[in-house]
Amino acid sequence: MRAVQVVEFGGPEVLVPGDVPPPAAGPGEVVVEVAVADVLFLDTQLRTGWGREWFPMALPYVPGNGVGGTVTEVGPGVDAGWVGRQVIARVGRHVNGVQVPVGGYAERAAAPVGELIEVPDGLGLPEAITFLHDGATALHLLDRASIAEGEWVLVNAAGGSLGAFLVPLAKAAGAQVVGAARGESKLALVREWGADAAVDYSEPGWVDRVRAVAEGVDVVFDGAGGARGRDAFELARPGARFLAYGAASGDFVQVGPDEARRREVRLIGMADLGNDADKNHRNLRRLLADAAAGKVRPFVGQTFPLERAGEAHAAIEERRTVGKTVLLVK
Repeated sequence: MRAVQVVEFGGPEVLVPGDVPPPAAGPGEVVVEVAVADVLFLDTQLRTGWGREWFPMALPYVPGNGVGGTVTEVGPGVDAGWVGRQVIARVGRHVNGVQVPVGGYAERAAAPVGELIEVPDGLGLPEAITFLHDGATALHLLDRASIAEGEWVLVNAAGGSLGAFLVPLAKAAGAQVVGAARGESKLALVREWGADAAVDYSEPGWVDRVRAVAEGVDVVFDGAGGARGRDAFELARPGARFLAYGAASGDFVQVGPDEARRREVRLIGMADLGNDADKNHRNLRRLLADAAAGKVRPFVGQTFPLERAGEAHAAIEERRTVGKTVLLVK
């Protein structure tokens, strides 16, 4: 079957299209005929060899943690009624309790039946796949942030696929939202998604421009990490919640718990966010139903054919993408 493999750690050029053996459905698994594959910023990081202490990647490997398509085969112990149904699903394997994101950039992928989320009528697979990681993550982050009516919220890296959900959902929760992103095209989208203000965080003095809108912020969603995440932390007022979940700059924000306590800021890192699979699935089903009914707007920013996965990675790394990037496999 057609697939794209990472043949060595490096730049986008190490993503090589070719043929690999098709997967078989093991016990408790199905095989999905893949129509679309999710492309995550994490995929671009793992391709370079980053994060191997958390994600043990063995070369060569087929990247990709999320697919959308049609179930064509079920393994032992799986209800045959799944065959023919359109689904989105996380794929990969578990090593030492960590899900290693592999297997998605291919014509077929094996997925645990417990990861299947059926796509409702009226919703396309490219739109549905936008919710698989980012929609559920956004709801989880909002739940942990406990936003109160009228609070100021800063969304860092607001022009990305997660920002496309965080900005409008924070507004719906009653917040006043500042979105920080790079470049006017992304800032225009952030405003379109409902932000009260949009600030270019690649320009000097961006923190002062946020302060001109809001003297301090009550909630920071930090998908940027690094120096920009550190700058965002300086905007957090006493009593604020700072959710550090992203490393778009190459590393997570460096803020220690002692400093956060001194500033009276509640620091919520990756280890604190947890992973409630049942709740994530409930959130996903709700979001998909709302999207099919027109209540939630998915945003596919750009699509690439499977064989051009390297171009997709390059576009993400060069910050040329907005919203969700999707590979079209079929």
